[in-house]
Amino acid sequence: MTASPAFAAVDWGTSSFRLWLISQDGMVLAEHRSGDGMTTAREKGFAATLDAHLSALGAPAELPAVACGMVGARQGWIEANYLDVPASLEEIVSKAVSPRGTDRRVFILPGLAQRLPERADVIRGEETQLMGAAASRQNATAGLYCMPGTHSKWVRMENGKVAGFSTFMTGELFALIARRSILAHSIGEAEADPEASAFAEAVLATYHEPQRLTGSLFSIRGSQLLFGDTLERAAARLSGMLIGAELAGSGCKSCGAPVRLIASGRLASLYRSAFAALSIDIEEIDADQAVRDGLVQAARFLGLVGGKERNS
Repeated sequence: MTASPAFAAVDWGTSSFRLWLISQDGMVLAEHRSGDGMTTAREKGFAATLDAHLSALGAPAELPAVACGMVGARQGWIEANYLDVPASLEEIVSKAVSPRGTDRRVFILPGLAQRLPERADVIRGEETQLMGAAASRQNATAGLYCMPGTHSKWVRMENGKVAGFSTFMTGELFALIARRSILAHSIGEAEADPEASAFAEAVLATYHEPQRLTGSLFSIRGSQLLFGDTLERAAARLSGMLIGAELAGSGCKSCGAPVRLIASGRLASLYRSAFAALSIDIEEIDADQAVRDGLVQAARFLGLVGGKERNS
């Protein structure tokens, strides 16, 4: 490294670990990824896991770290209690917690909670992507954000605050149906092609009639048996149906502005095609960049890099 890092930015999920060394001016100096997520780190020790990865990058022993994700869950290193919405993004950082038992300064960001009896919901990790997206864009303190994943998150921002959000289990449902239901025989290991006409057709059909979803699912099996549909077509239809149902429940058609899609890779392609099929305008934001930018914003507020410092 030609420059000295100011802090380590860590996105610590259930099964994944991503770390970046960040300079005083917010530039990425080094990056490291591994499978040492929360589940593995619980066995190895969170402090030991973090120290080992930082040491592998040649980071100073005293380098502070800012982390988000499942590391702050009840089963993680230390619980960072949820912050109730509505909440500003700066409030999230003000509630960061630090674990004991390590000489390194570590700040773990909390998630968000929506305490409504019929719409109880939580976010942990995606709030940091929101911080990054809002920091790098004008007029980003209001609008609708879509963050696809195993559990897709839709967040509504109003006047610089997270006003509410919804979780859709789209990715998990796809995995369960494609691998463990009767449709496993129809899909096998095939992946959905976002450019397939079957995908767009399924998005449109389910978006307009989401109440037919569970009945439409079995037609995937029927179409293979009766018309010889390929595994690839079946995968495209299943993905399109589930994403179409998600979009139908998101309120994206009536939000009055482009949906901000925070995604990367394959998920970005699938959702981009789904929005296009429905003629819904989007603004794309790279998910990896957003979480890094969010962690840099948090570090600024905490006084670890130049910019706004945390109030003592």
